[in-house]
Amino acid sequence: MIVRLLLVLLILFSPLAAHAEGGMVAAADPRAAEAGREMLRAGGSATDAAMAMMLALSVVEPQSSGIGGGGFLVHHDSRNGTTNTIDGRETAPASAGPDRFLGVDGKPMAFASAVPGGLSVGVPGNVALMAKAHARWGRLPWMKLFEPAIRLAEQGFTVNPILAGRIASMQGRWADFPETRALYAKSLGDTIRNPVLAATLRRIAAAGPDEFYKGETARAISATVASAPHNPTQLTLADLQGYQARERPALCGRYRKWKLCGMGPPSSGATTVLAILGMLERFDLKRLGKDSPVAWHLIGEAMQLAYADRDLYLGDSDFVPVPVRGLIDRAYLKRRSALISPQRTLADHAPGTPPGAQPRSPAPAPPEKGTTHFVAVDGNGETGSMTSTVEGPFGSQLVARGMILNNELTDFSFAPDRNGAPVANRVEPGKRPLSSMAPTIVYDTTGRVVLALGSAGGRRIIMHVAKTLIGVLDWGLDAQAATALPNLYFRDHTLLVEQGTALEAMAPALTSLGHTVLPAMLESKVMAIERDANSWRGGADPRSEGVALAE
Repeated sequence: MIVRLLLVLLILFSPLAAHAEGGMVAAADPRAAEAGREMLRAGGSATDAAMAMMLALSVVEPQSSGIGGGGFLVHHDSRNGTTNTIDGRETAPASAGPDRFLGVDGKPMAFASAVPGGLSVGVPGNVALMAKAHARWGRLPWMKLFEPAIRLAEQGFTVNPILAGRIASMQGRWADFPETRALYAKSLGDTIRNPVLAATLRRIAAAGPDEFYKGETARAISATVASAPHNPTQLTLADLQGYQARERPALCGRYRKWKLCGMGPPSSGATTVLAILGMLERFDLKRLGKDSPVAWHLIGEAMQLAYADRDLYLGDSDFVPVPVRGLIDRAYLKRRSALISPQRTLADHAPGTPPGAQPRSPAPAPPEKGTTHFVAVDGNGETGSMTSTVEGPFGSQLVARGMILNNELTDFSFAPDRNGAPVANRVEPGKRPLSSMAPTIVYDTTGRVVLALGSAGGRRIIMHVAKTLIGVLDWGLDAQAATALPNLYFRDHTLLVEQGTALEAMAPALTSLGHTVLPAMLESKVMAIERDANSWRGGADPRSEGVALAE
């Protein structure tokens, strides 16, 4: 009850939401949001603002994201109305074969053993993504975007409650990582300064992305992975020099009267969000409303059916065939939806066979924990929605030239084969691990952007985004109230409901529909900006430190 009351108070009285006639930004840390606003006020584009926020988050949110990781950008170009996406997901180095996470006994390693050290580090993609986005849509000089992050790293920043909690949970694991411990073994209210990271940012600002992928920074990344105190391995200069951020076609689909666009593979975000919504389209969620246990039951059923398909079919489409269009085919989703009953849960939420699918064996999905999201809109209506990550809290625990290096390769399936067939998300050199990141842009019937959003939360990202979309599009909530809706997820055959919320109070009703229900802590960082008449209205998840700021 206390948690629920706090959420209500935050929605009603907090400064998380904002309105603007010009541009707007939203990020999971106020200091990063301020960096984005600084770019807009300097005449920058939404892309400039988004990239400045990505850099600032490298400093103030090292547990979640940064230039040592990767991300996905979904972009709306207001000049021509197009939707574009850039894939900055990390890649496996040449040393990474299908047996990467197998022990000497041939069995998959324990996840906790695989994360720390060099084995889990993928080639970072955020700097390459930034360079490609800035070349296409940036208005300010490249060096200008680095200024807020450099200030934060040099002058220092205060440890907020969320970072303090992450540090407290990790310090016991830093005995063999003295550089990480020296930087981040701090308490709430302490000041963290990172002059080494400031120097790294200055070099990249002066020399461009080549410094990161070919220069001193590249050599430091390679040496750090090779000399890691745990799981040392090879991530070579050739791996870094060969990295490319890729422009990919946006994956778009329809939900009721709206058009939704997001990231295709190696993200499972857009396919799974669109599948969940597609299965729900035949139900009158507006009439049922947000306080209806039946509505949440229907959402839970669609969620589990969509995730079953995700876990079976999704992977890096540069390496494995993914039936992308089949997974969101309206006729296929209509057949999947017909399995859902308003009166009773399914006994088994098994995957289906979408058009174009090839036979495949499922594999256990690894956990995902890190990540952040930020959104920017400028005065011209250009929109950027980006999710960025180093994967787990503080990534691999390795620090190279002041930056946390990701543990993104543990997003691959550890078992390369199952039932005699190769797993779609197996490790392969140059391959990008499957992701749940789901940056999304929503359009109305005239082609105007009406909502841009995304979240952190690992595999739960998809559900955090889906419930927020339902909150705005079906239940008529503003972005702030929709981000604060209770979170819902599942584990095995159990429906997980966010403890201390209205959804926990619905547990008896959900149980009567056949669900096994378990209250759980389901953290999220939904950041959203929506169009409100002729202005913009922002929302930031009250579970985070985030804010939305008007230009």
